[in-house]
Amino acid sequence: MKFDENAKLDTSQIDDQEGRRRGGSRGGFGRSGGTSGGLGGGGGGIPMGKAGGAGGLLMMVVLALVASQCGGGGGGGLGGVDYNDPFNAGPAQVQSQAAPDNVSTGDVDQECKTGADANNSQKCRMVAVVNDVNAFWEQVFQQNNMEYKVAQTQFFTGDTQTACGPATSDVGPFYCPADSKAYLDRTFFEELQTKFGATGGPFAEAYVIAHEYGHHIQNVLGTSAKVQQSGEKSGENSAAVRLELQADCYAGVWASNATKGPKPLIVELTDADIDAGLDAAARVGDDFIQKKFQGRINREAWTHGSSEQRTKWFKKGFSTGEPSECDTFSGGI
Repeated sequence: MKFDENAKLDTSQIDDQEGRRRGGSRGGFGRSGGTSGGLGGGGGGIPMGKAGGAGGLLMMVVLALVASQCGGGGGGGLGGVDYNDPFNAGPAQVQSQAAPDNVSTGDVDQECKTGADANNSQKCRMVAVVNDVNAFWEQVFQQNNMEYKVAQTQFFTGDTQTACGPATSDVGPFYCPADSKAYLDRTFFEELQTKFGATGGPFAEAYVIAHEYGHHIQNVLGTSAKVQQSGEKSGENSAAVRLELQADCYAGVWASNATKGPKPLIVELTDADIDAGLDAAARVGDDFIQKKFQGRINREAWTHGSSEQRTKWFKKGFSTGEPSECDTFSGGI
């Protein structure tokens, strides 16, 4: 995974709490199952096309407050909610939230200026991915005559305050719909390798970020709220699982388009990169986590889907490059 060395990075999309608060305590990984979640959006037809631009996931045991308020729908029947074709709601009903003004970005301003910095620094690489994901979805929304406001990502260490309540590193990466922001403690990526056995690497990180921004899209489209209203908080066919699988599919759609356009920020994405992303998706499947940390699989407790499902939906998004192919709410998953 390589970036255009001359491309400029936009650090206004990053709230670098980590850079402002060095030496904070780090929460333990301690995830034994369960998940925090994102949001969901119907799989209706979204035409595709990427402007050259700059281009979550998961979860494990999540604090109850964050899990309930930060978007994880789940369990029970769909209750007649129409999850399909959210773009039929029209621009007037699809309101995105602007990132807050004048947010201090910590030291990313000094460290992360160009694509060359992204090629040499994990933090700057993450800035570049956030830039590219935002640029991609902005293009999609524009093609559908809808306004897209960028979502910020906060880098934090140990613990943080969110509009969804307090959170620690134990939560893992997550998206909070109340403030339209993705939250990442970068130590998670180390633990993804050391405790979950993932291959890791730059694109595994990019997959996590793109998944969380999939939840942002679902929040903007209103699907997340519908999933919460459905009351389906867990279960292998629940709305909560379908929500997460759709976010995986959206991540694949972004990856499929990441190197396209007249002047892409990401200039190289190899088969090995995609394999690393698929490996990360498999390592955060509910069945894998349950078996590894609990010794048994309980399908009724699933909130994110199996390893097979997660890789399947990422692959579908990647192979088609079309958001319209990410309808996880109709039929089997």
